[in-house]
Amino acid sequence: MTWRKGVLMLLCGGLMQVSFAQETEAAAEKPPLPPVVAKGVVPDQATRAAVLERLHEIYGAERVVDRIQVEAVPAPPNWGQYVANMLSPELKSIRGGEISIEGQSVRITGEVDNEAQRQSVASALSMASSRDYTVTNSLRLGESRQQRLDDTLADRLIRFQSGSDQLTVDGQRILDEMAEVMRDMGDAHVQIIGHTDNVGRRQNNVALSYARADAVRRYLIEQGVREDSLGVVGKGPDEPVADNATPEGRARNRRIEFRIL
Repeated sequence: MTWRKGVLMLLCGGLMQVSFAQETEAAAEKPPLPPVVAKGVVPDQATRAAVLERLHEIYGAERVVDRIQVEAVPAPPNWGQYVANMLSPELKSIRGGEISIEGQSVRITGEVDNEAQRQSVASALSMASSRDYTVTNSLRLGESRQQRLDDTLADRLIRFQSGSDQLTVDGQRILDEMAEVMRDMGDAHVQIIGHTDNVGRRQNNVALSYARADAVRRYLIEQGVREDSLGVVGKGPDEPVADNATPEGRARNRRIEFRIL
């Protein structure tokens, strides 16, 4: 039997864009995350409530747009329970995606960073449903967010005034490019890691590396990157990438790194 009704379609990770009027400076500094839109027809209010509850748990209530209609339509046994079970945290790894559940047919589309994520999402969907459900995995592999950050930084050094956490003009220009990429990363969490050379006391270097990483964080927030998506760590001289015995090596060790968590 083909189930024409009992359809739930979820637009995950911002496939459907919503325009927000930036009426204040505060709104411009913290652009909203893209919405998650739930739409379709479900057979009862209990299913609608269960779906919305799961989406609120995963994405936060403020991001979920409810366009679900309730109608007296036929659906497979325990359909609402299976649908709610399939809404798992694994869906957060999808960008520009959609999960469509029509009767016992499930199709997932969108982009993930790697094959492990692709398989994990499909496996979670299969385990959450019964063997009577068919899951079509149409997820595609995209460039990883970490690779995007690395390519944007392009082995360049974000420089500061000597002995301080004051960014140079050149350092600000690089961060302008980094901010543009980070604003497109949705809810990705980025750790900003500060490093120094080994000249001077270690304790002072650790403090300086943290202060510089925090200066980067504050600058990125000013450029519209979400404050809650940024973390800061100061490693001081503990993780060199070059020989501290040469001026060139010490310059390479005085660096800022960005790492997706």
